[in-house]
Amino acid sequence: MSPRVINFGLIGGGMMGREFASAAARWCHLSGLDFAPRLTAVCSAHESSLNWFRQNVPDLQLATTDYRQLLARQDIEAVYCAVPHQLHASIYIDTLQAGKHLLGEKPFGIDLAANQAILQACAQFPQLLVRCASQFAFYPAAYRIAQWLREGRFGRIFSVEVGFLHSSDLNPQKPINWKRQSATCGEYGVMGDLGMHVLYLPFRFAWQPANVRALLSKVITERPGPGGQMTPCDTWDNAVLACAVNDFPMLVVTRRIAPGHSNTWYLRVEGTALSAEYSTQHTKLLRYLPYTPGGPQEWHTLEMPYQSAYATISGGIFEFGFSDALLQMWAAFCDELVHGREAMLQPLYCATPEESHLSHRLFTAALQSQKTGETVNLL
Repeated sequence: MSPRVINFGLIGGGMMGREFASAAARWCHLSGLDFAPRLTAVCSAHESSLNWFRQNVPDLQLATTDYRQLLARQDIEAVYCAVPHQLHASIYIDTLQAGKHLLGEKPFGIDLAANQAILQACAQFPQLLVRCASQFAFYPAAYRIAQWLREGRFGRIFSVEVGFLHSSDLNPQKPINWKRQSATCGEYGVMGDLGMHVLYLPFRFAWQPANVRALLSKVITERPGPGGQMTPCDTWDNAVLACAVNDFPMLVVTRRIAPGHSNTWYLRVEGTALSAEYSTQHTKLLRYLPYTPGGPQEWHTLEMPYQSAYATISGGIFEFGFSDALLQMWAAFCDELVHGREAMLQPLYCATPEESHLSHRLFTAALQSQKTGETVNLL
């Protein structure tokens, strides 16, 4: 039987837009699925970026600089939107009003007000699937930890740490871009850019902060602009959020300036019956410590085989990477669109608008905490 084809439009022709086009082209890498995306229309604000899609996407029927032309096409069922944060509210809402399913990039709005407007639009169109992109939980070791959490294997959880570390902004000569200016990235800075990635699994397991004490820092305060002149950087480079969740502490770390880390996502969960930790810095390595009262406290290491949420043609001895995680995330979105959440082929569905709202409430409270130097209550 032929797979159910989902015609996608793409709004945003940058790095993540090209990654989606690549994921759609690699769909044959997945095994046994009865659905497949097909990228048929692309919109980019820059005409020059459209040439890459014209050259590399065989099913492309429309390449435009006007996203309204894309949304007007009746043959497009779903849209992936990867644009700067200040455009989220207007384009996401227009997408829903056009009757398209939506996978949007984090943080789902430049600020809390924009996020609330998007959620109001979601409520007006409950028949549409709306999800927030975040792929790191689909790494096999992270997926295994989520499985253990669903199974209740940790006992009483008493400590959680999650983080995402970049290093390229350590270079003061790196040219400024939209992510380094609050007008386009938002006042959240690094929290809005990276935070949803690390909060996806905590929110999925109802680890909602009751309060937060934030330590935010601006390390590089200006960068070369388009003409070479030094231009102010007014977003936060690094953020450390100390949160109280239920009866345990959770540390949330997002850093654009973390020397030596190119793209490191990590998770550590400590419990009375099991502790586990994983970092993409060591892609295959899962560390865990099972414990029974009075027994030894010994960390075990497991070199995770290529065991993904959705089966692939890859052998178990091979390494899983960033593009594989993206492909798995896209499979989860398409799976839920076609089958519904209750009938998905595996249990991990993509981040929800409601989970993005929880992140906005946390980041807004973090800004207040930074300003006052005090712990801010959320609940």
